[in-house]
Amino acid sequence: MKVPTAWAPLVLSSVRDAILYQESLLRSETIRNREDYEEHIVQLSELLEVLKEEYRSIEKEAGIPLEKLL
Repeated sequence: MKVPTAWAPLVLSSVRDAILYQESLLRSETIRNREDYEEHIVQLSELLEVLKEEYRSIEKEAGIPLEKLL
C-alpha cells in the first residue's frame, strides 16, 4: 500500500493515539477480555514501529521530524 507523503504524519500520529487510547481502556475497571486489549496494543505497537521506519525514509520530504510527531 502506498500512502501519500502528506498523509504519513497523520497515519503515524493516529496509530500513536490509538495506542494511548487502548492503554487508557486498560485502566478501566469495566473492560472485559483484558487480554484482547493487551494484544491489540501489541499489534498497534508493532505497526507503529514499521511505520516509523518507513517514515524515516520520507521524513525530509514530509517536512515534519519524527520526534515532533511522537
